[in-house]
Amino acid sequence: MNGKRVLVTGGAGFIGSNLANHLADENEVVAVDDLYLGTPENLDDAVEFHDASVLDDDLPTDDVDVVFHLAALSSYKMHEENPTKGARVNVEGFVNTVEQARNDGCDTVVYASTSSIYGSRTEPSPEEMPVEARTGYEASKLARERYAEYFHHHYDMRTAGLRFFSVYQGFGGAEEHKGEFANTVAQFTDKIATGESPELFGDGTQTRDFTHVDDIVRGIELAADHRLQGIYNLGTGESYSFNEMVDMINEALGTDVEPEYIENPLDVYVHDTKADCTKIREATGWEPKISFEEGLRRVCEPYLDE
Repeated sequence: MNGKRVLVTGGAGFIGSNLANHLADENEVVAVDDLYLGTPENLDDAVEFHDASVLDDDLPTDDVDVVFHLAALSSYKMHEENPTKGARVNVEGFVNTVEQARNDGCDTVVYASTSSIYGSRTEPSPEEMPVEARTGYEASKLARERYAEYFHHHYDMRTAGLRFFSVYQGFGGAEEHKGEFANTVAQFTDKIATGESPELFGDGTQTRDFTHVDDIVRGIELAADHRLQGIYNLGTGESYSFNEMVDMINEALGTDVEPEYIENPLDVYVHDTKADCTKIREATGWEPKISFEEGLRRVCEPYLDE
């Protein structure tokens, strides 16, 4: 993508800032963020930043070619603490942003959904499998997908929903500001590097399809370049257990920190995830380039330089 004017909501957050900085090399990028989990420090000077909420009436959608809608309350815990706020930000904020952009002439939207709606699966999850909402967070992302269908059918917009699988980068990247809401890769690495035992729910056998943010950013850009329509997974198709992750972090850091196993405090918990990315590969040629071993090396590297 080059020579476009694009809007990135949640643009000062983890994934949003990585996307905004990447696109700013060859495009005019406007980032909107209310700074709940983001910080302007994540953004390069080339990005035009607006401290604003996706619920505002006057978003900077003038002359925008593409909207990348990543703003969200992005966890189960956030939604259970305030279900109404979660619905407003994730659903109303989506409709509000897309409607303002549409009124200003934009017809292409790429937005974040979630792989959580697949539930626990050790087999790869294809987009066409049945899904359900077990949490307020999942309900809000499913509602976003339905509203995207509405904008497509009623206004002929191109709306690509991307179901991300466990995106990570590490505190040396743009995750540190997320704190307890950062990916477990980032949290566990930071704890182990400082000699603190990471807490693993249950016996640590739960698995995740860990996907590096650089691969996610490439997939997001390709979805816009190809003006995709519908739902697409972004993951690696490989899964690692938390026990395996801890062992790999220790090996990369040269440490020997044992995890602490605790009872799972969550009422609803996805034990296993794995993506089937056939659909986006066939549509765009996208494939993950960063193995989990390489990704972990990048996460650990800043601690080895200290």
